[in-house]
Amino acid sequence: MNKYRKQSLSASTSQSGFTLVEIMIVVAIIAILAAIAFPNYQQYVIKTKRTDAMSEMQNIASQLESRKLAQGTYSNALITGLGGNFPSQGPTLYVITLSPNPLTSEWVITATPQANTQVINDGTLTLSYQNVKCRDSICGTGDEWNQ
Repeated sequence: MNKYRKQSLSASTSQSGFTLVEIMIVVAIIAILAAIAFPNYQQYVIKTKRTDAMSEMQNIASQLESRKLAQGTYSNALITGLGGNFPSQGPTLYVITLSPNPLTSEWVITATPQANTQVINDGTLTLSYQNVKCRDSICGTGDEWNQ
């Protein structure tokens, strides 16, 4: 009877679960995946913020031309309320300006990234009256902003 008693005691004391080594392997795999995914996520966030600024610049260009058609001439009165800090709520990522001063038919909209923001190294964006888009020194009428 002693023999059976020992077996039942050892069977009831066995534990199931994860070992420390197994948990450390899982944590290491998660850390490797996070190290790969985080920089890609950061680039995606920067590209999204750039796209928002580009969209705002297109809206400003549209409003500028609409106001010019209504007024009949180019003047600094056309730019009232256009440009400034972008986005208007939250931390400023870009400052959008219109030139020349006084405004002429050969206007240029510029979005300058602000210091100490995640878009600082993303480059200055410009949009001209001829729909020429530049991101730093890369210019054209196509997808230059998104490169």
